[in-house]
Amino acid sequence: MDFTQTHFALFGLPATYALDREHLDRAYREMQNTVHPDRFAAQSDAEQRVAMQWATRANEAYRTLKHPVDRGVYLLQLQGIDALDAHNTQMAPAFLMQQMEWREAIDDARGAKRVDALDALMDELRITHRQIESQLIDLLDAKQDFEGAREAVRQLRFMDKLIAEVGDVYEELEG
Repeated sequence: MDFTQTHFALFGLPATYALDREHLDRAYREMQNTVHPDRFAAQSDAEQRVAMQWATRANEAYRTLKHPVDRGVYLLQLQGIDALDAHNTQMAPAFLMQQMEWREAIDDARGAKRVDALDALMDELRITHRQIESQLIDLLDAKQDFEGAREAVRQLRFMDKLIAEVGDVYEELEG
């Protein structure tokens, strides 16, 4: 096995944002069956260490590829682009305005203790999340527009945080 191969190559996948999740899951299970440290318990210390390194590498690659934001960040990283560069926080003004509206909606639902409003907001956030993922397929896989993809990855990351925040408010209201 080659430690220098990409996460995609490790699992026999094309280096694209659009991902066959079943193939990824199957390839990950096969890799784990092959390199799991328990299979090397009777081997030398060196072989056990290599197996542990491979298992760790497989786990890291799998986590990265299965998560939409991390997969986008990784694909951009392969192009030499830091998608989450702290010095480049520019986003489209329309998205920034939408962020403020979503945050106000969260605050309003929290203040009014309206789970139905949170439900509607969560639906909207999930739809937007899927739309941004579709954009990333187009930007990364079809157009290879890495600068556009950089912003879309940052937007998707924001969406993840916002969805988690809504989840926290659900917990507050239930508790």
